[in-house]
Amino acid sequence: MTWRVLIAEVKQETSTFNPMPTLYDEFRIYTGEDIFTAYRDTKTELAGAFDIFDEDGRIELVPTVAADCVSGGPIATPDLDRLLGEIEASVRLQSSIDAAYICLHGAMAGADEGDPEGRLLRNLREILGDIPLVASLDLHCVLTDRMVEHADILVPYHTYPHTDHYETGQRAARNLLGLLDGTSKPTVARVKLPMLVRGDELLTATGRFGEAIRMCQDVEATESGLAAGVIIGNAFTDVPALQSSVLVTTNDDAEAALEAAERIGKFMWENRELFQAKLTSLEESICQANETDGLVVFSDAADATASGASGDSNAILKGLLASGFLKRALIPIVDAPAAAAAFKAGVGATIDVSLGGTRDPGRFEPVAVTARVKSLHDGRFTYENGTIGNGDQTAVLIVGSMHILVTQRPVYVVGQRVFQDHGLNPADYDLVVVKSPNGFRTWYESIASLIVPVDVPGSTSANLKSLPFRNCVRPIFPLNEDVPSPF
Repeated sequence: MTWRVLIAEVKQETSTFNPMPTLYDEFRIYTGEDIFTAYRDTKTELAGAFDIFDEDGRIELVPTVAADCVSGGPIATPDLDRLLGEIEASVRLQSSIDAAYICLHGAMAGADEGDPEGRLLRNLREILGDIPLVASLDLHCVLTDRMVEHADILVPYHTYPHTDHYETGQRAARNLLGLLDGTSKPTVARVKLPMLVRGDELLTATGRFGEAIRMCQDVEATESGLAAGVIIGNAFTDVPALQSSVLVTTNDDAEAALEAAERIGKFMWENRELFQAKLTSLEESICQANETDGLVVFSDAADATASGASGDSNAILKGLLASGFLKRALIPIVDAPAAAAAFKAGVGATIDVSLGGTRDPGRFEPVAVTARVKSLHDGRFTYENGTIGNGDQTAVLIVGSMHILVTQRPVYVVGQRVFQDHGLNPADYDLVVVKSPNGFRTWYESIASLIVPVDVPGSTSANLKSLPFRNCVRPIFPLNEDVPSPF
């Protein structure tokens, strides 16, 4: 027996507080057999699923569209309609599909659509009919009723920082095989938690959140456990469904699913005060960097391109310039005009240029600097997971003791490869700025003497009360006082 399993992916994490819209052309899109070329032998969900299906030997994979984009602002309506429409059209072209695996992030938002993934799953269900359908999710997914309704099993990550992409794909594939074999009859329980969470206690290896995740893993290890996770949402995707959730799927055991979901949900709610970020002022951060021997890493979570921010914050750069910082610093920034000016001048030239505030001018005012052009690049590099990144025109500028990586478009500044592939080794510096709240720790903790979460402005600030929430569930912790218990 051979089963035909349809494969599709669409992923982007949105900050609705980022004023720069995301456009169709910013997505990296693979179709058909090119999906296998792009993702096999990577550390991704798709690769994990492919390997499980290959081992089974009964699966014929039917690749359609795999589209992903660096986190950013809301997707413009025509662009989102085009993207989802192309995926749906590709699915309609297929015949005799027995099951589907859909790889999602879950925190995508359009300018006029708060639940693109739920919309896609609903439409795919209408096209494919009542066949097994499993989707994998980031645990920062904004879980919606449509997602839960139209997928048989939702399989979320279990790690933060996320190091289990591949394993999540494997878990999703095994669940899909169980549905195809007829050995699984999913029963789902969801507990909604009116809370937004940030901070180091979310680190699953060391923080209190890890205890909740291990409860989920214990559920999956039981005889009836299929999938379980705590889905905390992306706090910057301000849509009506934004809150946290516990989602448990068991095999024909609704009572066990509900008991586990409520038990894990109560644990999260009772510990909600711990799940808030402790930030350090920019002035104090710079003092700590000056006083520390070895590499200091500044986490600019407020401008995290990994969370949907614009990437053009110059707040830390301005602070370093104003303080007369003399140590060697490595700083990323998204600034297309500055990159273009560097390309026009050429390597070795000295240019007067403004940096920052080109994408989120309401928060960041450009700063004028005199810089030497150290190197120029086409912006293509390889992320740690084996996939390709592209910042387009990319320049390395030297301003005093600072090396500034200037990209034309946003990229993830989480691992070291984004610097290394442009001739910059973070270990050679006294200070490195990353645009990530915690994901960078996987790549930096082993070489850093000190990690500092810096309190600066931005559309993904962990200081949640600094952001103009309008649409999320209310009342919700910590935005409101005396939020009633959901239990």
